[in-house]
Amino acid sequence: MTDAHAAGRTLVLLRHAKAEQPGDVLDERRPLAARGHADAAAAGAWLAKHALLPDVVICSTARRARETWHGVAMGMTGSPPEGGSAGPAPVVRYEAEAYEAHMEDLLTLVRRVDPAARTVLLVAHNPGISLLSALLDPLRADQDGMRTSDVVVHRPEVGWADLDRGRAPITDHHTARG
Repeated sequence: MTDAHAAGRTLVLLRHAKAEQPGDVLDERRPLAARGHADAAAAGAWLAKHALLPDVVICSTARRARETWHGVAMGMTGSPPEGGSAGPAPVVRYEAEAYEAHMEDLLTLVRRVDPAARTVLLVAHNPGISLLSALLDPLRADQDGMRTSDVVVHRPEVGWADLDRGRAPITDHHTARG
């Protein structure tokens, strides 16, 4: 696929929002903290303000990631993710492989996206999501990694299936706080 054909693609990486501290519940079932809910909505509002509404959402199946996506959708549209006022609802893929994923696993999930998709939002966990960002743009990625509710916008120079090291420059970064 040529660079011209890939023009206009956007990959938005979002580390899930702040979760409750581990306790008696399994890690995968940890909910968002009150701050996490506010931060997720703030991330959605920021995405909407910057016209970064996704066609496809790839979201970890962990509760805190799913709750983050729900809050982001509410922040983008003011309504639940099943159908919002800001445009058609995105295709949402809840992927078990995105939970505790290595960067290669996350990259594989993005490579499977429909070639027609223009904007993809990936909601996942550290260290995988930070390492994926660093892989895609080693020069601009934050060496300290992504914090909770961090949004990193990459602009791939190739199609989704060809995404690889250094092929998606970072064009924006935002830490959402509600």
